[in-house]
Amino acid sequence: MSDSVAGSTHSPAFTRAVAALQSAKTRPELTITEIPAPGSLAPSAIALAADVTPARHGVDSPLGTGRFILLHDPSAPEAWGGEFRVVCFAQSPLDTDMGLDPFMAEVAWSWLVDALATSGAQYHSASGTATKILSTGFGELDVQGDGAVIELRASWTPLDSEIGRHVEGWSELLCMLAGLPPAVEGVSLLALHKGAAHSGATRKSPTPSRS
Repeated sequence: MSDSVAGSTHSPAFTRAVAALQSAKTRPELTITEIPAPGSLAPSAIALAADVTPARHGVDSPLGTGRFILLHDPSAPEAWGGEFRVVCFAQSPLDTDMGLDPFMAEVAWSWLVDALATSGAQYHSASGTATKILSTGFGELDVQGDGAVIELRASWTPLDSEIGRHVEGWSELLCMLAGLPPAVEGVSLLALHKGAAHSGATRKSPTPSRS
């Protein structure tokens, strides 16, 4: 447990949730560190940052990066529907062709839902956005050519204090967006990145499978 939480006057419920969060079993392709949490969103909060196989510590990975924030308010705000709220962010570059696919945003959201289900995370009141960003370099950036990025921002209310399961689902999502083989059974894999073959990925249809 971080010193900032252990030496504070946070509620026992938040302290237990933080312990569960920090005991999560995440994928080895991720480097996860605790970062300063926003102080204006809730009375108590803890935040994590993750990079997929980063080239060096402290620099966002070219394969994918994300943030996970756990908020706690004993007053249980009506908008949350509970004392806790998870807010997360995931970002990863895409192959340009994938960025143009009309189903890409739907696929990204379905992966989050599937990853949370597989990790056993229980929650309600989920909301969020999946955004595709297309770019073209000009002038000195012309050598970069065309590019695409997928960004997923989401929040939900946990139904219990097993926050580690929510962290595990988020970590799985990051790896899937990065083009790594999914640990989630029945979810098709996309080769999202140029040169993604280094991870053993193969291109498949981006249309979500429905079984």
